[in-house]
Amino acid sequence: MATKTSSSLAGAVPVPCHVAIVMDGNGRWAKRRLMPRVVGHKFGVDTLVKVIDACAERGIEFLTVFAFSSENWKRPEDEVSGLMSLIVVAVSKYLLKMVNDGVRIRIIGDRKGVPERILAAWDDAEARTAHNTRITVSVAFNYGGRWDVVQACRQALAAGVQPEALDEAMLSGFMSQAYAPDPDLFIRTGGEVRISNFLLWQIAYAELVFSDCLWPDFDAKALDEALAAYARRDRRFGQVKAP
Repeated sequence: MATKTSSSLAGAVPVPCHVAIVMDGNGRWAKRRLMPRVVGHKFGVDTLVKVIDACAERGIEFLTVFAFSSENWKRPEDEVSGLMSLIVVAVSKYLLKMVNDGVRIRIIGDRKGVPERILAAWDDAEARTAHNTRITVSVAFNYGGRWDVVQACRQALAAGVQPEALDEAMLSGFMSQAYAPDPDLFIRTGGEVRISNFLLWQIAYAELVFSDCLWPDFDAKALDEALAAYARRDRRFGQVKAP
C-alpha cells in the first residue's frame, strides 16, 4: 500500500495522502449551548469547509468525510429534515468556493431513497468540480461500510466475474472509492472510540486517531495534532522491518 507524503506548513512532517474523518459531536456541541441539534450541524458544515482548506494546504490529496450514515435515518424526523435542508443550503453557499479553490467533490453512498433535491444538489456539485485536481473531497452520504462491500459484490456478479477470479484487488475495483487510494489516516472526533460502519474495507491498514474535540471545534491545530500522531506511527502493513 502506497502512502503519498509531503511536508506540512509547520515543517518537514510527513502527511498522509488520504484522510478519512467521522465528523462526530455536532448535536452535543449545540446541546451544550442550549441550541437545537441542527444548529450544530450548520456549524459543522462551516468547520468542514475550513478543514478542507487546511488539508489542501498541507498537501493531502484525498479527504473523505462521513456526512450521513445509512443508520442516521433513524434519528428524529425534524433533525433529518433539517439536515436535508442544510445540504441544499450548504451546496448553494460554498460550491463556488469549492470550484475556485480546486476542490473536486465526489459523493459515495446508496442513492436509493435519497430525496430528489439532494441528488440534484450532489449532481451539480460533482459536475461543476469534476475538472479540479487540488484535493478530492468524498462525502459519504447514506453510506455504510457493509453496504459498500455488498454493492461491490453485486457489481462483480453483474459483470460476470467468476468466483475463482475474484480477489481483493478485483473487488477493490468495484468499491465506491475505486478512484482513490485507501485512507492512511482515520480520524474520529467527539470522544467516541469506534468505526461506526465507515469505510470498513478501505481502512484495513489505516492509522486510527480518536479526538475528544467535538466536530464544530475541530480546527487546523487539531488537524495538525492528528497528523503529528500519524507521523509518529510505525506503519509495517503486517511485515517485520529489517534490524
